[in-house]
Amino acid sequence: MISDYLTSNCLAKRWSLSPYTIRFWRISGKGPNYLKLNGRVLYRPEDIELFEKDKLRQHTSEPKKKN
Repeated sequence: MISDYLTSNCLAKRWSLSPYTIRFWRISGKGPNYLKLNGRVLYRPEDIELFEKDKLRQHTSEPKKKN
């Protein structure tokens, strides 16, 4: 259901980031997958969770994963 999806502003609040950062990540392909419906950008909860899971690290010396 569409009401379960997050807007860029909601995602920015979830991650304590600026909405402009979320927008930049989307434009540059660094952020989670998204939908664009009727001019609105929406994020599915499962895509956000997958993105977060991919960013998990156990220690600081662990190399970053390539996106």
